[in-house]
Amino acid sequence: MSTRRNILKTLGVTVLTAGGIAHSSYASKKGDIAVGTIKFFPNINALVSEKKLKEGDIVKTLGYHQPNDGGHAEYLISDKQDQYEAGIALQNGLFALLINVSAVNYKMFGTVSDGVHDDGIEIKKAHRYANGQNLPVFNYTGEFWLKETNSIQINNNVEWGNSIFHIDEQFNTPKANKFVIASKKQKVKKAFSAQEKANIVNKFKPGVSVVEEFSPFSGHLIYIEDVNDKVGFRSGERFTGQSWAKQEFVYIEEHGKVLGEVAYIFKDFTTIEIIPVDDTYLTVNGGCFYLSGNSHGKGYTKNGFGIVRSRTLISNQVIRLEDGKKDTAPNARTGFYNFSKVYDVKLENIRLIPYEQDREGTANDVPAGTYGISGGRMLNATFRNVTAEGSSIHWGVFGTNMNKNFKIDGCHLNRVDVHFHCWNLSILNSRIGYRGISITGGGDLIIQNTTCENRSFINFRRDFGSKWDGDIKISNCKFIPAESAYNNILDFNPADFDYKYPIVFGRTISIENLVIDCENNKSKGPLYLMSLSGFSEMKHGERIKFPKNVQFRNVIVHGENKGVRIVTLYNPKGYYVDAKGSYDGVELKPNSKILIDNVSLEDFSGLKAEEKNNHILVKNGTKDIKDNHSLYLQIEIVNCPSIKMDISGLPAKVIIRNSNLSAFKSKQLGIMKGEIYLSECKILPEVTSEEEIALELDTTLATVFSNCTVHSPKITGKFVPSSLKSYDFIKINEKLRFNHSNTMLGKDILSFLKSQGSSLSPKFISMLKSHSDLEN
Repeated sequence: MSTRRNILKTLGVTVLTAGGIAHSSYASKKGDIAVGTIKFFPNINALVSEKKLKEGDIVKTLGYHQPNDGGHAEYLISDKQDQYEAGIALQNGLFALLINVSAVNYKMFGTVSDGVHDDGIEIKKAHRYANGQNLPVFNYTGEFWLKETNSIQINNNVEWGNSIFHIDEQFNTPKANKFVIASKKQKVKKAFSAQEKANIVNKFKPGVSVVEEFSPFSGHLIYIEDVNDKVGFRSGERFTGQSWAKQEFVYIEEHGKVLGEVAYIFKDFTTIEIIPVDDTYLTVNGGCFYLSGNSHGKGYTKNGFGIVRSRTLISNQVIRLEDGKKDTAPNARTGFYNFSKVYDVKLENIRLIPYEQDREGTANDVPAGTYGISGGRMLNATFRNVTAEGSSIHWGVFGTNMNKNFKIDGCHLNRVDVHFHCWNLSILNSRIGYRGISITGGGDLIIQNTTCENRSFINFRRDFGSKWDGDIKISNCKFIPAESAYNNILDFNPADFDYKYPIVFGRTISIENLVIDCENNKSKGPLYLMSLSGFSEMKHGERIKFPKNVQFRNVIVHGENKGVRIVTLYNPKGYYVDAKGSYDGVELKPNSKILIDNVSLEDFSGLKAEEKNNHILVKNGTKDIKDNHSLYLQIEIVNCPSIKMDISGLPAKVIIRNSNLSAFKSKQLGIMKGEIYLSECKILPEVTSEEEIALELDTTLATVFSNCTVHSPKITGKFVPSSLKSYDFIKINEKLRFNHSNTMLGKDILSFLKSQGSSLSPKFISMLKSHSDLEN
C-alpha cells in the first residue's frame, strides 16, 4: 500500500485508504461538502478485478499495464458499454467508461509495444473513440507494431511527435490501407431533373465560371463522369483497351462559382458525386514509419495512408525500411500516401522511399509500376519539402492521375509523374532525379528554379498521347542529361494512335535561363530543344496541334563540344495551328513563331553536311498547303553561333540577327515561299568540303541583308576564299543579288584580294552599301 500512496503523493493527491484501495476526496464547492470519492488503481488489471465498484463510481488508473506507462486515465463506472466499445469490462459485470478526456493517446487503450503483438488493434480503438468524441490524438512518443489491422480511421487532428510505427508488410492487402483519413460528413444524395441535367451539360464546359444548379452545394467537391464517353485510350500492346471515362471535378463556392478549370465538353453524364468539404483543416503531424519490405500478394497492395478527406495537411514524417531489411516485394504497391477525390491537401516535410522495381535479373523485377505516392482526382494539392530518391533499381516514387492545380515546391524526388490528365502544374525550387518529369494534360505548366536529371527535361507521356493542352513556362532551371542515344528538353512523341482526345504540343512554350550541364555527361547522341513525332497527321485523320509561340532564351550548355539542335518538323502542312496563316504570293502571314535567342547551338563544323546535321530541319515538306491552319512559320534566330537549317517545303518568314549563318537549304521543292531577313550577321559556311556549301537564299517575297558581313567558307577549319564561287548571290566586282544595306566583306576576302593584286570597284562598293533586287 505504501507504494501506491507514494505514487499518489507524487501526483499531489491527498490519499485516504479504505479496504486497501487508495482514495481521494471528491468535493464540490457547494459548502465544501464531499459528494463523492475518486478511487485510484495502479493499472487496468487491478481495476478490472475490483468487485466492490458500483455504478456511478469515479476511478483513476496510474497507467494501463503499470504505473507511469503513459496510459493513466479517469473512468466512470456504468452498467452499460459506450457506443464506441471503448469501455473496459469489469469482472463484476460493469464497465469503466473514459471521462474527462481532452486528448487521446494509444497507451490509454493498452498498446503493448513488444514487437509481437499487433498494436494496431488498440490504435484502431483509440481512433474510434477519438472520432466519436471529437477529440485529437496526442501520442508524442512510443514504438508500435502494426500487423494485420487495417483501416484505422482518422477523423480528427493527430500529433505523433517522435512516435515510431513498424509496419509488417507481409500483411499488406489490395483492399485496405493501414490508416484512412476521412470526413465524418456523408456524400449528398441528389437526383437532378431532366431539365437540371440538360442545363448542367450545357453550361459545364471549358471556360465555365458559374453553374447556378450547383448553388445549393457551396463548399462541396463536384465529380462528374460519363462512362459512355471514353477518352485517354492508352497506346501500347500491354494496355490494349485501357481508357478513361470522361470525367471532371470542381469545387463549388458561393452562388455556384466554379473553382478548377474544366477541360472537357460533355454530351451527358452518368454520375454526379457531391462530396462535402470540411470547414476545418485536419492535421496529421509527426511520426516515423519503418517498413519490413516483404509485401507480397497479387496486384497492387496497400499500406500507409488513404486520404479521402479534403483540407488535410500531413507533415513532418519519415518513411524508410527497417534497419537491416531490404525491399524484396515481388508485387507492386500503391502509394504510402494515396489521395482520392480531395480538395486543398498538402504533404510537407516528408521523407519517403521509392520502391524497387528493376532489380538485377528479370525474374526479380516487379511486373508493374510501384509507387510511394499515388492517387487521383486531386484539386489544389501541394507537396512541399518532400524527399524520395533512389537508384536506377527504384521505380518512380510518384504515380497519379487526374490532378488539377498541383504544386510541387522545394522537393527532391526521383520522379514526378501524372499518367492521365494533369491540369495546371507548378514545379518550383526542386530537384527531380533519374526517373524525370513524366506528364500529360494541359493548363499552365510552370517549372522554376528546378533541376532535372533524365533523358528528357520533360517527357510528355507517349502512352497517353504525349500532349500538353496549355502554356508551358520554364525558367531558371538546370537539365542534367542522362546517358542516352539522344536527349531533349521537351519530348513530344505520341504513337500514331487514336487517343480519343486532341493531341497538342503546347499552346505556347517559353523556356529561358536554362543551363544544360554536360560536364560529366557520357551521352554521345544529339540534344534537341524539342523532339517531335515523325508525323504531323495521324492515320485516323487527326492533326497534331502545334504551338502558336515557341521561345527559347538564354540556353547555355556546359561541356566541351556540346550544344543543342532546335527541332525537326515533319510534314508541316499536316500540323494544325489555332491561328490562321496564309500565303498569297504577295504576303506571308505566319500563324506560329519560333524564337531562338542566345542559345548554345551544336557545332557541326567538323561533321559532314548530312540531312540530320541541321539545327532546324523540315522532313517530308510539300509544295502544297492543306489550309489556313497548316503551319506558316516565323523563325527568328538571335545571338547564336553557327546556324544550319533545311526548311524545304515550309512557307516561312526567317529572321536571323547577330548570328552566324553557316548553311541554309530551302529549294528542294522549289523557291522558298516567304522571306528572309539577315541583320548584323556573318555569312560563314563551315563545311568539310566545297561541295557541302549551301546558301539557298532565294525566296518568292524578299531576301534582305542589313549590316551583314560576308566571309569566304571555312573548309575543315580554314578560310578558303577561292570557294567564294560557290555562293550564287555574290561575285566580286560583278554581281550582288537580293537587297543589301551596308553589307561588308570579311578580312579573309579583303586580304585574299590584296594578295591577288585585286581591289573592289567603286560600283561594287556602292552596291554593298545599298542595293535593291529591283536593280537586277
